[in-house]
Amino acid sequence: MQSVPELARRVCFILCEPAHPGNIGSAARAIKTMGFRDLRVVAPREADYRTHEEALAYATSSADVLEASKSYATLAQALEGVTYAWAMTGYDREFGAPLTPMRQAASETASRLSALEGSIAFVFGTERSGLTNEEVCLCQGCAAIPADPASPSLNLSQAVQIAAYEMQLALLDARGDAGALYDWQGRFAHEEPAPLEAVEGFFDHWERAMAACGAHDPKKPRHFMEVSRRLFGRAGLTKNELDLLRGVCAAVICPKRDRGKVAGLFNGRAAGDADLHQDARQGGDARADAERPQKFADAARRTVSLRYPLSHQDSLAIHLVSNPHV
Repeated sequence: MQSVPELARRVCFILCEPAHPGNIGSAARAIKTMGFRDLRVVAPREADYRTHEEALAYATSSADVLEASKSYATLAQALEGVTYAWAMTGYDREFGAPLTPMRQAASETASRLSALEGSIAFVFGTERSGLTNEEVCLCQGCAAIPADPASPSLNLSQAVQIAAYEMQLALLDARGDAGALYDWQGRFAHEEPAPLEAVEGFFDHWERAMAACGAHDPKKPRHFMEVSRRLFGRAGLTKNELDLLRGVCAAVICPKRDRGKVAGLFNGRAAGDADLHQDARQGGDARADAERPQKFADAARRTVSLRYPLSHQDSLAIHLVSNPHV
């Protein structure tokens, strides 16, 4: 199947006798944002619309489409090379084809582009009165954008935007990419999912953090952890997200203002840490005791892990304190 850009090159948008250059500029922007480039203008009121200040202002980054647009004296000339044309109209005409909803028209257009040669056009009338009966009769189909009957008239560039949007969706659907966006839609796809053992470790950390702040009473759990598991399970946590949440848990259990106490543990000065004090007293300066560095590190990890669940950054700090020559 042909790619969307290749098919999109065969879709053109024709504006008949537009009165305001700004609408032409807006139409250029509208079709470019949806992946189209072929804009044709019939008998514009401003012949120099391509360089008109208002048109350029409304076109913004689509000035290239505005500049490349072609101007024609009549609709018949603008339809050169077109094998099927849709007259965009808001009401049924006595001498025109039956109205087709815009979404259906876009779907039919995608099928025709895949099966036939040539271009397909969407033709728009003037801002004030739309297409004439004669212009409608030059088209093979009539497409309408569903709107509130109390106010069915759309601004020209708005109508172009909706038609281009529906056409883009139809082309994506034709190639099996319905609902697809751009490359950045998968910008998180490369992130490593959190392994199950890490998730289980987080839930233990989460329970202790919530108990520490009073949000969870382990004696009266009231399904707190079950609901938490369901909540985070739906999120499909990545490794980075899990690290962030564990950092939050660590901050809840041991706020930043208390982190100095943790550092004191590694100097053997924290009150109440009998195991660590014993190691320090027996070996003098435990960090400098070349014969017992591993025992000191093990005691530090044991003491700290029981009292202060650590984030990844805290673990790095512990490593540096435990290994001063690193």
